Amino acid sequence: MQLIKPGTLFKSPFFLRGVFVLSLLMLLYISSVSYKHNQALTESSELLVHSYKIQLQLEHILSLLKEAEIAQRGYITTSDSVLLRPYKIAPGQIYDSFLRLKSLTIDNHEQQYNLDTLLQFINYRFKLMALTLQSSEAIPFNETEFGINLLQGEHLMEDIQAQINKIDRRELLYLKSHQQTYEKEALFSPVSTFLFMIFSLLIVILSFLKINKDLHVLKKSNEQLLIINESIKHAEVIGEFYISQWNQATNELVFSDNLYRLLGVEPQSFPPTIGNYLKFVHPDDKHIVAKSEESIFKDEKNDPGFYRIIRKDGEVRYIMSVGKFIHDENNRIHIGIGKDITEQHLSNVALEERNHELEQSIKELESFNRVASHDLQEPLRKIQTFISRISEKDKGLISESGKAYLSKIETSANRMRILIDDLLLFSRTNKAEKVFAKTDLNLLLENAIQELAQNIEEKNADIHSDPLPEINVIPFQIHQLFVNLIGNALKYCKPGIPPEIKIECTKLTSDQYPAFIKDKGKKYYKITVSDKGMGFEQQYAENIFLLFTRLHQKLDYPGSGIGLSICKKIAENHNGFINAEGNPGMGATFSVFLPA
Repeated sequence: MQLIKPGTLFKSPFFLRGVFVLSLLMLLYISSVSYKHNQALTESSELLVHSYKIQLQLEHILSLLKEAEIAQRGYITTSDSVLLRPYKIAPGQIYDSFLRLKSLTIDNHEQQYNLDTLLQFINYRFKLMALTLQSSEAIPFNETEFGINLLQGEHLMEDIQAQINKIDRRELLYLKSHQQTYEKEALFSPVSTFLFMIFSLLIVILSFLKINKDLHVLKKSNEQLLIINESIKHAEVIGEFYISQWNQATNELVFSDNLYRLLGVEPQSFPPTIGNYLKFVHPDDKHIVAKSEESIFKDEKNDPGFYRIIRKDGEVRYIMSVGKFIHDENNRIHIGIGKDITEQHLSNVALEERNHELEQSIKELESFNRVASHDLQEPLRKIQTFISRISEKDKGLISESGKAYLSKIETSANRMRILIDDLLLFSRTNKAEKVFAKTDLNLLLENAIQELAQNIEEKNADIHSDPLPEINVIPFQIHQLFVNLIGNALKYCKPGIPPEIKIECTKLTSDQYPAFIKDKGKKYYKITVSDKGMGFEQQYAENIFLLFTRLHQKLDYPGSGIGLSICKKIAENHNGFINAEGNPGMGATFSVFLPA
């Protein structure tokens, strides 16, 4: 592995890229603000020149009108036609100025209207000038008409002056409004630029602090990576595995040092190639490695491989290999892991042999079971049959000791019958198919009581039961469970006292019995069968569930010692539990826990 480089930390690239983008955006913003400011300054200057040009043309028009009036009055006074020249050329020059004004205000409809009004006044003024000249040359001279024309001309000049002033004031208003806008922008631009420069400086400082922090983290990460690399090397040695890296783009193969150690050679003692590695593979398994190599990059299949290698010292070892592909933009790399499983393989071989031996033993036990269920019962039936055929007359011919022996034979044969039947029942509990069905436990309990009816009636037993649930169980096994537990209570009752048997049921969680129920939060039905019989010492609470275990003499209490073992097996078959609590002379309680 290589040490990580600056910029490969998880967050650093995104942070630095974000800072770069943000700085670029702020630079663009500052540039746009500067451009806008310069543009506004240019527009303001252009508008100022524009207003100046309009004022200049308006003054030029007014000046031409006044010169035309002066020329008219000079001609009227002196009758010198030379003086009329300014009057004659004034209309053309005024119209040229008017066209310039129209061009300067082409995007301003209000000013266009004002100029059209001004042109009407000017045309009317020239018309009055022409009438005044005509009245001054008329014969006879009409002084009244002449005076009226002069007076109207003066009033019209006042209207022209007022219209020019109106146009000039409107233009000044436009100029003032634009100047105020420019002043606001000129005031905001330096302030915003300054603030953004401060903000940029803060970001640069934060970037520096972040980079410095990342360098510190990078240093610690490199130190941790060194520790991890050394730990992996030690783990390879301890775990007896190796790591390989195969780059498809460059066809470069890298072996870890422990691969060489597993082969019994010095690390990096030969170039890492498939050909060199195949030299150590068992001849009968070379095709496995070759086929795996072919399918790795062709089909991207990497099923676990199992093959043998021959170490340099000649020892055969078993290897299991598995791998995974890692993809990026440019490369496709296969990471392979191989492990020496020689000890595990040999253990599995030994285990298979033991399993084979166990299967043979099971078959022998099954044969014994068949013998017990058939061959052993046949001579037992004959013994019981022949004993039953000995009549009272024949018994009278036998001595007292012979009668005693005959009675013992009959008793032993009966016990043998009970023992064989119980063994077969226990075997059936172990081997029977676990077919679960949703069953009403009240019906199973009722059937068990009916089966024990004769014994219950003989002992005048009193049985009380709570309502039982309907759950998934193996019906015939739960039936047998009730028969065994109730039969056990009847068997160990106090002499001369009618047995009292109580059956209760409660629903609970495993948390209430953490000592022996490990499934946290799982719910169970607790079914208890309690009596007021002989009881037992609590120290024997676990032993009574062992096969053939008895706490009393077989002559005092007949039985095989298998019944409670069958109850325990039935509870286990239902993923449940059973325990017992006893008190000598006070009675016993058996609790069965069945999953709800």
